[in-house]
Amino acid sequence: MKTEERPRSPSSGPHVQETKVTRLCKTQKVMTVNGQFPGPTLEVNNGDSLVMFFVKMRMHGVRQITTAWADGPEFITQCPIRPGGSYTYRFMISGQEGTLWWHAHSSWVRATVYGALVIRPKVGDSYPFTKPKRDSVVVLGEWWNANPLDVIREAMRTGGAPNVSDAYTINGQPGDLYNCSTKDTVIVPVDSGETNLIRVINAALNQQLFFSIANHKLTVVGADASYVKPFTTSVLMLGPGQTTDVLIKADQPPARYYIAARAYASAQGAPFDNTTTTAILEYKTAPCPAKGVSSKPVMPSLPAFNDTNTATAFSTSFRSPGKTLVPTKIDDSLFITAGLGLNPCPPTASASTCQAPNRTRFTASMNNVSFVLPSNFSLLQAHHHGVPGVFTTDFPAKPPVTFDYTGNVSRSLWTPTRGTKVYKLKYGAKVQIVIQGTSIFTAENHPIHLHGYDFYIVAEGFGNFNPATDTSKFNLVDPPLRNTVSLPVNGWAVIRFVADNPGTWIMHCHLDVHIGWGLATVLLVENGVGELATLQQPPADLPAIPTQDQTKQAQYIPPHMDLWEGEMYIDLT
Repeated sequence: MKTEERPRSPSSGPHVQETKVTRLCKTQKVMTVNGQFPGPTLEVNNGDSLVMFFVKMRMHGVRQITTAWADGPEFITQCPIRPGGSYTYRFMISGQEGTLWWHAHSSWVRATVYGALVIRPKVGDSYPFTKPKRDSVVVLGEWWNANPLDVIREAMRTGGAPNVSDAYTINGQPGDLYNCSTKDTVIVPVDSGETNLIRVINAALNQQLFFSIANHKLTVVGADASYVKPFTTSVLMLGPGQTTDVLIKADQPPARYYIAARAYASAQGAPFDNTTTTAILEYKTAPCPAKGVSSKPVMPSLPAFNDTNTATAFSTSFRSPGKTLVPTKIDDSLFITAGLGLNPCPPTASASTCQAPNRTRFTASMNNVSFVLPSNFSLLQAHHHGVPGVFTTDFPAKPPVTFDYTGNVSRSLWTPTRGTKVYKLKYGAKVQIVIQGTSIFTAENHPIHLHGYDFYIVAEGFGNFNPATDTSKFNLVDPPLRNTVSLPVNGWAVIRFVADNPGTWIMHCHLDVHIGWGLATVLLVENGVGELATLQQPPADLPAIPTQDQTKQAQYIPPHMDLWEGEMYIDLT
């Protein structure tokens, strides 16, 4: 990380605080880090160790080898940090280079509390491509003309879907096409002839996004902090949580070109924000417009909102740079369905709390289990200390009922059970997971993210996964290494990895509305033999287990909505 002076105490670090922010002609208070929206970019090198003094933060994609206590999601690896408290996250960046990001892991706080994590090669090492002249970060986000926490609280109250966003943003700014936004549109400068690296992050809460730069080709060289075999495209598609590193050559006539992003909306009939966010790629030698003349930048041609063919062509273009160590002999083979559902309301329930179709409330599940966070212990604490009654280890390795997952699903299968069920893996197990989308209520693309691991995406396809025919499609030579897979709409994806990181690791849809509805499960990886295969002891300042009064409070403010102020202290050791 670039710092002029290493801070000596937590009090010198940035603050998580409420800040007045004006967007779309309206000023409102939102949560920020140090008053910045988005938050600061953290820059480190592969091999650096970090010490972060913070109140509730998640380093998305960092593997956290034996340091699961620093992963961040509350009631998964730690209890919430209570008012006046603090917690120091300690971990190492190891074997990862490229772009990740950090964000709040507390309900919809991450709508405004997020930033980039840039991981450069080890000191003395180089990129596997010619070093770019410039290095820019482009973070895509969503903006509501309301407090995002109020938006999700209202949806939780009604049981319906939350209101869609009012704008998308690039580095926190909506851009030229929105009201009251032109003067703050982000400018990305370039010089003719140079080749630059642009790190694109989708930090949106609930929307996959297409991304393009007018008249410029994008050479993809990395994704989710892993290098990939370079390929060229005119459009990217990123699900929330995903990152893509691209090289861009400034080989066009000097001018101003729009950088633009808008929705890939795969759920048929579901409302979505159909606006377009822009920034400007500006050549330094671009001619100035004549006085009084407005010169609009060139606009890229973006795919249609429902262009699944383009999304698929992009996601299936990824390959690792060379032959990989993808597991071939599998110890644990899981088949996990992922999709939405509906919970019928009891006859006595108020209609105002049953706003999903036909007097129901929206839910979601994996293998018909809608995941429920515990409220008194974190899963990792309960596992480490042997506390009974917090979770069960009976998450099913396959759906309880076999059905036509992407067809006309019987209404009897639309309502999942609720539970805090985990799946246990032995250290070193070679794991394959077939993730199968369902058409229950509606089918859509789900960005499925696994904490604590990178995994190989060996195949994806549409319809129901058929082991008799689809296994032949597996790429066991150079599959891409990712931490988030775009599960195709009405389709499936297959991932493989070695369970070499002990802890409790949540696997969830990164559409935040879906994880709130229960589209998640947890993989509990046991300790292996030796220090490097054993979970470290819990830190002395690990947040305490909630008191009875605090647990009562959680009935009114769900435990994933801790909004108390805190500080961040970052050090390299």
